[in-house]
Amino acid sequence: MNRELAILEKLEKELSLKQLQIKSLLTITQAINDNVAADGLFNMYKSFLSWEMAIEKMALFVIGDSGWKCASAINFKKKEISQYIPLLLKHKRLHTIKELDDEMLQEFDIVIPVFHKSEPIAFSLIGGIKDKEDIYNKIQFITTITNIIAVAIENKRLFKQQIEQEKLKREMELASEVQHMLIPDTLPTEKHFALSKIYMPHSNVGGDYLDYIKFSDNRFAICIADISGKGVAAALLMANFQALIQNLIYQYRDLETFVFALNQSVYRITKADKFITFFIAEIDTDLKTMRYINAGHYPPVMVNGGKMLRLDQGSTFIGAFEKLPYINEELINLDGEAMILSFTDGLAELQDESGAYFDDDKIEDFVREHQKRSPDEFNEELLNEIDRFRGGKEYSDDIAILTCKIY
Repeated sequence: MNRELAILEKLEKELSLKQLQIKSLLTITQAINDNVAADGLFNMYKSFLSWEMAIEKMALFVIGDSGWKCASAINFKKKEISQYIPLLLKHKRLHTIKELDDEMLQEFDIVIPVFHKSEPIAFSLIGGIKDKEDIYNKIQFITTITNIIAVAIENKRLFKQQIEQEKLKREMELASEVQHMLIPDTLPTEKHFALSKIYMPHSNVGGDYLDYIKFSDNRFAICIADISGKGVAAALLMANFQALIQNLIYQYRDLETFVFALNQSVYRITKADKFITFFIAEIDTDLKTMRYINAGHYPPVMVNGGKMLRLDQGSTFIGAFEKLPYINEELINLDGEAMILSFTDGLAELQDESGAYFDDDKIEDFVREHQKRSPDEFNEELLNEIDRFRGGKEYSDDIAILTCKIY
């Protein structure tokens, strides 16, 4: 009779445990379906092990965007995680801790690893299981709950990561659209001058800028700029810079005052965190003159009356200082047909497969050979030359080129 009573009590206990397990499993599953936050799931895991499974010690380590962390614990001081992770990464399956294992693991009984697509995403250290009866069944169920919680958290992380990537992708697309709206689609070809451009932003968005500003039938300006940095931040600053130019260029009659005011406006925005190299030239086809200022930009190449020169006079970078330390406008008298090739440093820093640069000598030689061509023809041939030079080498920076011919 006593034996039958003992068997009955054991069966009732096993049934009660099974009911408890099913209830816990349903509760956790419902929480996951209700999109409960990660901290809520970790607290449920801790409560389940502590109250339902009578576990005395636990440490749950999970992988996140910034590395491993201890997400939940029972009677465990969150020591330096980096000391535990190398010990845990050795285990690919459920492991019973033995005397030969590292001393740091001796306060626990088992290691439960959780993998997702062959990558470790969580480790649960379990110790102090009070009721040793039916311990195998308990460990199996704890393992199941650990896997469910860990995979749910990992899916949340991956989903959030995917959302952020999609958001960033859309932001990049929008920045690219805005940037292309700010760069002129076409440039004029008129009786006394012609313009042509090449614009190749790196990774769809960049910090290069070029523009044409018309004052009258015989007077216009060309400008080119390179904002420090790449990506969305550089593109946004470029958009601000374009607006500043359009606002200030018509307010001042001379380039020196214009560049001085432009520098102050950019400095107020960036606080010297970023800077801009900038070249601007004002051309009068009636007076046959060109005035220019080069503010730290790669010196454009000019052919004037058959002579080649570099346009390197002006000032330092825009936005680097609250007040420009010096500024000089240079006047050049145009002698017959003239050509100006302005570009950002992405052209000069272009490399071929051997590591050689498309340097000043190559640029000047190309200008000498093709200076008689129209700007459109010149740029088309320059693109062909760039492709021949780089071979299979990828572009590493934005490239903007503005070619101007004065007749």
